[in-house]
Amino acid sequence: MKKELIKFAGMALTFLLVFYMPFSDVVSGGPVLEALLLLQEYAREHVLLCLLPAFFIAGAISVFIDKQVVLKYFGAKAKKIISYPVAAVSGTVLAVCSCTVLPIFSGIYKMGAGLGPASAFLYSGPAINAMAIILTAQVLGLKLGVARIAGAVIFSVVIGLFMHFLFIGDERKRVPPESYEEDDLGQRGILKNILVVVLLLGILITANINGAGMVAVFLSLMLVAALIRWFKKKYIIEWLNSTWHFAKQIFPLLFAGVAVAGLLLGRAGHEGLIPSVWIESLVGGSSPGSNIFASVVGAFMYFATLTEVPILEGLIGSGMGSGPALALLLAGPALSLPNMLVISSVIGIKKTLAYIFLVIVMSSVSGMIFGFFV
Repeated sequence: MKKELIKFAGMALTFLLVFYMPFSDVVSGGPVLEALLLLQEYAREHVLLCLLPAFFIAGAISVFIDKQVVLKYFGAKAKKIISYPVAAVSGTVLAVCSCTVLPIFSGIYKMGAGLGPASAFLYSGPAINAMAIILTAQVLGLKLGVARIAGAVIFSVVIGLFMHFLFIGDERKRVPPESYEEDDLGQRGILKNILVVVLLLGILITANINGAGMVAVFLSLMLVAALIRWFKKKYIIEWLNSTWHFAKQIFPLLFAGVAVAGLLLGRAGHEGLIPSVWIESLVGGSSPGSNIFASVVGAFMYFATLTEVPILEGLIGSGMGSGPALALLLAGPALSLPNMLVISSVIGIKKTLAYIFLVIVMSSVSGMIFGFFV
């Protein structure tokens, strides 16, 4: 218990220092300052309203959702005609970035979801949220918006199927988690358990919509009332313990990854170790090389939710081709360096490398096809 309190105190202190420290006053310009400022931007804009609710959602999934339900719809033996489409369109509801989706992905995977459906959800979550698609169409053009949503939906299914068949041997060896005993789940009722998760999802979504703050507060009050009325203290403690498990596993890796991404690539409109002019010069036209480069750069950059659109607008204005633009849109929001670090801690390095490879290859091919016809 003491060790866990020390970990929590260390994480809380790190967050507060990053949140409040006036880095521009104590650090001169350059890649180091960019790393610190990107980390601060992430802490201020995404941790409290995005990442923290995601941790609670992941903990709630592992405690309040019957494992047999997850296995039925997302398990390795679930009907693919149901599990993959559901996972593929989930991003239209969750307006999350490549980092915020990770606790939820980790939660459903550890609950027994198959690698294929879990990978489809992992890609679709940040790639096809409705706000991002609409903004893409408005700012970058209808063709690119339509291509983005079509590519993202197809990608998520194809990537999920590839991950399933590539590692089908490992999937067969996975031991499904046991379901709760009757007095754990039956006394509360499945609808009450699902409602808790739905309320948490509602809080995550409304907290990140301008003007919907009162709705988020109302949903939070409903959640508190539901927990007090329906659940014994031991279940709430179990939920908090599960939430802490995900937080201590993911939070340090995310912060480290965001800092490294800022060091290498900087923030939008600012220089990291890699000059932006190099990137701009390598993504012009729609050659295979420019599409591959755009996919790789997009895969390692960190894009906060919706920020990929103005970044692409600037790159297109600097001569970026339509093909590489789509390639970056398909690879960027779904992957990032911090995202990769966390995925590897959940499913292992080999599966993570396969997932990264599939995203980059498919994004590159899509960019080439789009650039050829547009």
